[in-house]
Amino acid sequence: MNIIIPMAGMGKRMRPHTLSVPKPLIPIAGKPIVQRLVEDIAKVCNTKIDQIAFIIGDFGDLVEKNLLLIAESVGAKGSIHYQEEALGTAHAILCAREALEGNVIVAYADTLFKADFILDVDQDAIIWVQAVEDPSAFGVVKLNEQNQITDFVEKPANYISDLAIIGIYYFKDGAYLRKELEFLIDNDIKVKGEYQLTDALENMKNNGTKFVPGQVAEWLDCGNKEATVNTNQRYLEFIKNQPLIAASALMTNSVIVPPVFIGADVVLENTVIGPHVSVGSGTKIVNSVIKNSIIQENSDIININLANSMVGNFVTLEGNAADLSVGDYNAIKV
Repeated sequence: MNIIIPMAGMGKRMRPHTLSVPKPLIPIAGKPIVQRLVEDIAKVCNTKIDQIAFIIGDFGDLVEKNLLLIAESVGAKGSIHYQEEALGTAHAILCAREALEGNVIVAYADTLFKADFILDVDQDAIIWVQAVEDPSAFGVVKLNEQNQITDFVEKPANYISDLAIIGIYYFKDGAYLRKELEFLIDNDIKVKGEYQLTDALENMKNNGTKFVPGQVAEWLDCGNKEATVNTNQRYLEFIKNQPLIAASALMTNSVIVPPVFIGADVVLENTVIGPHVSVGSGTKIVNSVIKNSIIQENSDIININLANSMVGNFVTLEGNAADLSVGDYNAIKV
């Protein structure tokens, strides 16, 4: 099994947190979004992952090294591929053409999920979906009586289906997908100036590929600050029975309200943490109350009442605040 993860986007909706760190490396319950995604896909696959191909922009050597380590953590070989122009989803996937062989999963790195099924690798193709209340805001699939997908509809004005496409796809024959993507590029088939994966899926369906839905139990978005904080909350609930507090964390006169993640060498003094808080390694929090928030690494939080917030790396935050989104390398006193 190969996994292809397009993640070359700029993450503009997550600024200021993506000014120095790509969105897929923002931590959820102590691990980068993309690492959580890879680990959860590996569980659903229940088979060996051979290669993970990351399609990125110019993110720098450190990011590339971290991505390769994420692949190694699930026993796979990692590879780095570059999308230098934003030419659409089909173009992005084709940037990793070498990985389009055999069984392939394509997964976009701004979505996480909880699923109770094991992937059926004998199916031609599977599109992972979840039922939503307002399908008009999503791409959806329409099913026939045999539970096969007959149509892909983008943001339907009238009700077609409530099964929204979450951005994860399985293909039994990666080489066939590569051929269809190459057809779009070679024939310059674009929508609004971009080559779209949905056009390749439509061609494959018309040529006899049987698509079926893989319905997940929960779909977690990481598209903006509010959604990411909520995803951190849900993830902490999923893993609350695992050890989540590092042995090297130092806590003095402080209260932990689980579930929380506390990273290595965190210092807590006269502080209440939780529920649903993730604190990255090397951060110090003094005289504060923190709820439902993500605080990243090597930051100093002093005299703060914080909730529903994100705080980046190397931040100094002192004063009194209630709902913040603070990027890396800031110093704020209020």
